[in-house]
Amino acid sequence: MKIQGVTKITNRKYLNLFSINYTDRHNQDKSCQIASRKDIPKCVSGEFDLPDAVVIVPYHQKKQKLVLISEFRVALGGFQYGFPAGLLDRNESVEDAGARELKEETGLRVTRVLNVGPPVYSSSGMTDESVAMLYVECDGEASKAGNESSEEINTLFVSPAEAALLLKHPEHPFDVKTWLVVSFFAAHGSVVLK
Repeated sequence: MKIQGVTKITNRKYLNLFSINYTDRHNQDKSCQIASRKDIPKCVSGEFDLPDAVVIVPYHQKKQKLVLISEFRVALGGFQYGFPAGLLDRNESVEDAGARELKEETGLRVTRVLNVGPPVYSSSGMTDESVAMLYVECDGEASKAGNESSEEINTLFVSPAEAALLLKHPEHPFDVKTWLVVSFFAAHGSVVLK
């Protein structure tokens, strides 16, 4: 399998569609459409080392609870359980982007970074978007003050027992990354592998 070329289909600020021409394992010409946050998709540029976005997994030390958000997602036409997240600005570190996004979306403040994951992909059949998981401890009180007008976000604090109940009877669908972390938290009482 080999990439032969790329054609940009849309010209938007944050996300674009591309048609990727490639030859399959039988040397047949094929094409596939993908979404990318880059000007040149990663399958052509080879720039896989930096994530496009950060997903923050915050643990509130004083409350001894995991922090989740319930956010309106247009693609679902309703709310989804997830973690605070956002795109990295140019030359911004995962840690700095995570602290900024956590403050903007929940009003909480990072007090300690526990772990920074590598770029990972959740839907590579549709997009080359990658995220880095940033595990942090945080403090402060939740507020909606920083929510952008295009966002509707509610902050939740859950114990392991509350997380287990939420998994059994979710009010909203879960983001896949959130489902995995919350399942681990419910079972082990921790968000970071020891």
